[in-house]
Amino acid sequence: MIRIYNTLSQKKEEFQPIEPGKVRMYVCGMTVYDYCHLGHARVLVAFDVITRYLRHSGYDVHYVRNITDIDDKILRRADENGEVYSDLTRRMIKAMHEDEAKLGVLSPTEEPCATDYINDIVAMIHKLVTSGHAYAADNGDVYFSVESYPDYGKLSKKKLEDLVAGARVDVQEAKRSPADFVLWKAAKPGEVSWPSPWGDGRPGWHIECSAMSNRCLGETFDIHGGGPDLLFPHHENEIAQSECANGHTFVNTWMHAGAIRVNKEKMSKSLGNFFTIREIFEKYAPEVVRYFLVSSHYRSQVDYSEENLAEAGHTLARFYHALRGLVPAKDVAETEHDRHFAEAMDDDFNTAGAIAVLHAVVNEINQYRRDGHDDRAAEGAAVLVRLGRILGLLQQDPEAFFQADIGGEFSADDIEAMIQARADARKQKDFAEADRIRDQLADNGIILDDSREGTSWRRG
Repeated sequence: MIRIYNTLSQKKEEFQPIEPGKVRMYVCGMTVYDYCHLGHARVLVAFDVITRYLRHSGYDVHYVRNITDIDDKILRRADENGEVYSDLTRRMIKAMHEDEAKLGVLSPTEEPCATDYINDIVAMIHKLVTSGHAYAADNGDVYFSVESYPDYGKLSKKKLEDLVAGARVDVQEAKRSPADFVLWKAAKPGEVSWPSPWGDGRPGWHIECSAMSNRCLGETFDIHGGGPDLLFPHHENEIAQSECANGHTFVNTWMHAGAIRVNKEKMSKSLGNFFTIREIFEKYAPEVVRYFLVSSHYRSQVDYSEENLAEAGHTLARFYHALRGLVPAKDVAETEHDRHFAEAMDDDFNTAGAIAVLHAVVNEINQYRRDGHDDRAAEGAAVLVRLGRILGLLQQDPEAFFQADIGGEFSADDIEAMIQARADARKQKDFAEADRIRDQLADNGIILDDSREGTSWRRG
């Protein structure tokens, strides 16, 4: 039985999907005005692993991850670039897909864009207005009335009176209460807009997810996830507007990934301390980045540093070393390692515990190889690859992993040419030149392994 920490109840609960054998899950995706950073990668990878394990456990998972393609930040960035907003979002969506593919993130079942669901958004706002939970203000905006929902704050454990007391309201806003939030924004002159009963405008951010999840998964579904910064106000507002519109529970289980920290501060664009996924890929192979993210529990905070990423690379290399030269055996029955792996993952998707099982398998493989039991080592390799697949790891050919080109000074072709030059130098007994080439490669993180079959290489 899988147990999941529910942010709403603040405890682990046995997971019981609404429909036996099927899971309906929604995760808040990207606002596509810039390249994804490592904090985004944390959420992408965390829920990719969760989806993989649920499917491995026999569930039919309908995974929806939305795209916010209309937003103040998008319009502002498009204006700064002097381009049409849709050209910006199209380019950023393409870049996001490229980044997630390199990270080994599987595509969601559905990936709805907000601009494709305007009719659903308008319809939900209309329900809220006619039922007295929302109101059209004098400035053309439509606001949700937080005071109309008595349970407001149940996810974040915030009290409405404290929110009202501490709120700052712009003098130009026409809210009835400082805690009210916008559902529909009246269009400014020349701004992109859509028609509505309240005038031309565009949706507020919070209502987009409620409308899209309602259409894709139904009025009540199993799991809603996202990053730590979305818990309040975004997810709190989703609950309020969805439950007021539909009259019953919105989501049964709420899950939130932990933050990426740099110098003990959350990585974010607003703080200016973020690194894009693409920048990190220039120095580290994508699978190393994925391992770095997977090796910690999805709810824990992760400290970004060059040292921690380098350590992740060394550990992953150790795993691939264990597989090197082995052909994983076929049809290997489940082992104690499989059971221990499942025990860890059943406990709120404890990937740190699952990684510990992989270490145990590697130790076993290495012992079998030292003892000359290659057949048993091949069986261990099959288990390692099988369990690694659930985490999205260890699916490459070991040589491809070790020779991955991550933007160093030397390409794979350069290295092969230098190895040949070294071999020629050794044949000519010019050992000084051969040593010079080897040292030059070593200085650039390229390690040579000489054997009877020839010289192989890997990035250190």
